[in-house]
Amino acid sequence: MPIQYAGILQEHAHTRSQVSVFDICHMGEFELSGASAIDDLEMLLSCNVGSMDVGQIRYGFMLNELGCTLDDLTCYRLDEDRFMLVVNAGTTEKDARWIRNHVSPDTTFVDLSGGMAKLDVQGPESRNVLEDVFGCPLPTLGYFRFKEFEAPETPCILSRTGYTGELGYEIYLPNAAVEGLWGRLLAHPLVAPGGLGARDTLRLEMGYPLYGHELSEERSPVATSRGAFICMDKEFIGRDQVAEALGNPTSLLVGLAFDSKRAAREHDKLYSDGREVGEVSSGSLAPSLGVAVAMAFVEPEFTNRGRVLEVEIRGKRFPAQVVDLPFYKQGTARG
Repeated sequence: MPIQYAGILQEHAHTRSQVSVFDICHMGEFELSGASAIDDLEMLLSCNVGSMDVGQIRYGFMLNELGCTLDDLTCYRLDEDRFMLVVNAGTTEKDARWIRNHVSPDTTFVDLSGGMAKLDVQGPESRNVLEDVFGCPLPTLGYFRFKEFEAPETPCILSRTGYTGELGYEIYLPNAAVEGLWGRLLAHPLVAPGGLGARDTLRLEMGYPLYGHELSEERSPVATSRGAFICMDKEFIGRDQVAEALGNPTSLLVGLAFDSKRAAREHDKLYSDGREVGEVSSGSLAPSLGVAVAMAFVEPEFTNRGRVLEVEIRGKRFPAQVVDLPFYKQGTARG
């Protein structure tokens, strides 16, 4: 997946207004099944697994013993005792080792990544486009739901989660079928390819965390999610450390809005009255808003909305206001 095709700004705008297709074949997919799969996943993941319906997806964190994030992922309930995990590309091998070392002998673990492809079709016209391309109606899917879909020539798993804030679908299909579907999608007049650059600006406008920036093995997910996507009514690896972080957080993630297009970058420092109080985790121009935005970790006392902090960008300090996330509030994802 390249950084850009026609250009980041053009691809970003096209996703917000029409449809972009993103080649996400690099993501990892695992299947866990068996009578002990639910219990194993409850221990492995921060989200509640047992209460999921078949056809439901949940987002959560996989933590180490220190309560820090090995990965953020989505869990698909394929059947009563069969699940699929979709993990980040850069952590796939590490995640597979961790899971294999922490599942019961009665749980079957299969790494599907080598044979499974994934395309993300994102944008307000995505349903209409896919019905044109497949030549049949799409199943009705709620947000964070999926179905195994027998599209002509393309049997697949079709889901609705997304990473852009717009209406969209994820299509999981065999490697052998993906090139043909990619070509048919790009032949549609409303569709253009999207690269990693636009994917990043779109997710930043929505305030979505990115592994390696807002999430890492050195940071509790509490700093990023403030307890969201973490079920404390069960046991899971790292739970005690998460409980401690919930009771006494040392830093929390906030959104920052600037009054210009001068963008902050990761690790730029934040100051209040001359004292360093945090640092930027992600920053960029927000193309939909026309100004720069950033996400940053700051000390809890500086997280109140409307607070003005100074961000040091290339040796100079600029004011930025703490704002609620998401930055972009007109997305169609839940439509």
